[in-house]
Amino acid sequence: MSESPKAPPPSSAIPPAAIPPVPAGPGQLFIVATPIGNLGDVTYRAIEVLRAVPLVAAEDTRLTRRLFARYEITTHLVSYHAQSGPAREQELLAHLRSGRDLALVTDAGTPLVSDPGAELAGAWAAEGGAVVPIPGASAVLAALVASGLPAARWTFEGFLPRSGKERRERLSRVAADERASVIYEAPSRVPATLADLAAAAGGDRRAAVCRELTKLHEEVIRGPLADLASRASAGGITLRGEFAIVIEALTDAAAAARPPAPEPTTIDQARAEVTRLIAAGARHSEAVRQVAASTGLNRRELYRPTE
Repeated sequence: MSESPKAPPPSSAIPPAAIPPVPAGPGQLFIVATPIGNLGDVTYRAIEVLRAVPLVAAEDTRLTRRLFARYEITTHLVSYHAQSGPAREQELLAHLRSGRDLALVTDAGTPLVSDPGAELAGAWAAEGGAVVPIPGASAVLAALVASGLPAARWTFEGFLPRSGKERRERLSRVAADERASVIYEAPSRVPATLADLAAAAGGDRRAAVCRELTKLHEEVIRGPLADLASRASAGGITLRGEFAIVIEALTDAAAAARPPAPEPTTIDQARAEVTRLIAAGARHSEAVRQVAASTGLNRRELYRPTE
């Protein structure tokens, strides 16, 4: 569930001589879910697949070796992560084309969900190859059931954009969604995101902050968004580990109470605000930056004088 995984040290290349050729048709690509924290949360089927395939492509071979050691799996590992170049993907595709099966795992949870692997799976599926899911632990589902909120219908937003117009639009969609929403967040940004969610969805909207699910320090903190935001900013939430935030769906009562959306800011209004900030003592560049951040307008347009 990490937002920006660092590239692990390169693993050894795929050793063709170590794996005897298989004369059958193309291999199968197994997308194997692994535990999100507790190593006991792996399925029997996942262990069987990881033992049976001739090769496992792992996001971080060091982390995967811990799982392998726990269950005495000796399958050859090769690294495949977000920073892997196209050459590694082509090696894995060639491996599959030769008739050998391949299992794909990430650091935790299911590959392709906020994790690398989509390009490989998409390329193999486009060739007509078999892509076989091996389900297992899921931080999204764990957060939903731990939240205590209605979750018959829900949507997964992953990590929100850090700033700007795209972030505001995503927050607005979460606030207006008639389904529960699940987002991931980095520890350092949890207070700001809770405050932004409270501003967009209303401070009374219920939510749950889920931290370190299935791990030793698992914690689920429930309450209105305004209270959660205040608690986080005051140090009442430990800002370490992996976070998933569940936001209650928009109810009919909440929809009726929401104020109408403000009218979009015109370029003339934005330039007037820049002029006001400069008159109040702000530097030109800082005034432009503030107005661009609050309106989503292009900075270059704000620098141009009004016709």
